[in-house]
Amino acid sequence: MIILASASPRRKELLSLICDNFKVIPADIDENVGSNISLYDIPEYLARKKASRVYSMHPDDTVIGCDTGVFVDNQMIGKPKSEEAAFEILRLLSGKTHRVITGCAIYRSGALESFSKMTEVEFYKLSDEEIREYIQTGEPMDKAGAYGIQGKGGVLIKQIKGDYFNVVGLPVAELKRKL
Repeated sequence: MIILASASPRRKELLSLICDNFKVIPADIDENVGSNISLYDIPEYLARKKASRVYSMHPDDTVIGCDTGVFVDNQMIGKPKSEEAAFEILRLLSGKTHRVITGCAIYRSGALESFSKMTEVEFYKLSDEEIREYIQTGEPMDKAGAYGIQGKGGVLIKQIKGDYFNVVGLPVAELKRKL
């Protein structure tokens, strides 16, 4: 059995594109990262922790752990904790290109394999009014980087370079090949 160690409804939907039968068991982990992990390695590190946690309880299954980070100006941008935080994040991304890195880990038959996928996303220059209008949709509040490319946030994006599904939260083509 394949287990997705994630609570993300978007990852569940994307995994269903490449896998007909799987279970979802979210991994309850401490997401604090030591200073010995480099910034761009954080998503893969957390994906490995998630896969390891769930695999420890289900060693006869194949477990997939994932984590997505949004990076701009040498910092990792998480999920906003408030509308004000979402506003500041979107203002920071406005008119810039940022990186979205998704780390994936596959734990099976006692072996852990992991990889990261990076996509560059360029935002249009956004007015404060456009940002507030988007925040009012409620969409930014549960997403790293405070936007969803697959939803209303798609209108904020000028262009992407790389895997679209990676920005949504799961690089399906590469994951399919690894599975």
